[in-house]
Amino acid sequence: MILAFESSCDDTCVAIVKNGRVLANAIGSQILVHRKTQGVVPEVAAREHAKNIKTVLETCLKDAKLKLSDITAIACANQPGMTGCLLVGSTFASALAALLNLPIYEVNHKLGHVYSCFLERERQEIKFPFIALSVSGGHNELYLVEAVGKHTMLGSTLDDAAGEAYDKVAKMLGLNYPGGPEISRVALEGNPKAFSFPCPLPHQKFNFSFSGLKTNVKYKIQELSKPLNPPQVSDIAASFQHCINTNLVKKTLKAVQAHQAQQVHLVGGVSANLDLRKKMQLACTPIEVLTPQEFSFCTDNAAMIGVVAELLAPKHQLSAGDMVQV
Repeated sequence: MILAFESSCDDTCVAIVKNGRVLANAIGSQILVHRKTQGVVPEVAAREHAKNIKTVLETCLKDAKLKLSDITAIACANQPGMTGCLLVGSTFASALAALLNLPIYEVNHKLGHVYSCFLERERQEIKFPFIALSVSGGHNELYLVEAVGKHTMLGSTLDDAAGEAYDKVAKMLGLNYPGGPEISRVALEGNPKAFSFPCPLPHQKFNFSFSGLKTNVKYKIQELSKPLNPPQVSDIAASFQHCINTNLVKKTLKAVQAHQAQQVHLVGGVSANLDLRKKMQLACTPIEVLTPQEFSFCTDNAAMIGVVAELLAPKHQLSAGDMVQV
């Protein structure tokens, strides 16, 4: 029975996981706070975590109808992320583990996303080797996963991650934060072929770069009439979304072919994008594409931290009070 914490960015997350099943998954969102600045201010986010984490823990326990005495291990995200934000979650989790005399697993946030498709699934549904495309606001990677605990990063972003590019383009278009859902919403009314943006970093198989695409969008906005009318905003959003998602899919498909993968796992916050899901399914057929079972498992959440601790725990054989990084 693992009680997990995730506080790497702007969501205060607490979950309880047992045998891959999510007994509770509580998330304290900070979207309204950061919408005022159109982005996350690290110091503000850390203060919000400190203010909210006890309440989110209480909500999680209430949702699961459990007490702290039912918990048998603690897990928390320890990297990467905003230092102050991570410190709030890891300090709270460590203090709780010491108080309850429980072992604690420190989990890499990125691995949480890589293994998030294991949540609420039978183990036989997962086929190895699989390629995991992790697309989020702060990071963007391709992994080859040959077995539980045997994962290799094939490529990563050299600058802006996909989610960050979505946020920045949304801001240019005068849309709300976070940008991903807003771009998807207005793109439904737009023409994805209205504007032709260059394919980002086409000559590298598995690495990504979206800062140049973001700049091309900026120049296109400057060329058009000001202020942009709604059809122009929709066309730019649709064209940008088409370009970035096509790039993500092409590089994932190359990884599948190079490593004879049996599945693709599309994970991370941007995996909630319906256009990306559709493009990935079409491109990878007949290879099966898995996404997290719930949209709340795509964005930052503590359930994914808990499942990584659970999956990798047998290697470490922790006793009460022990700590290990997994």
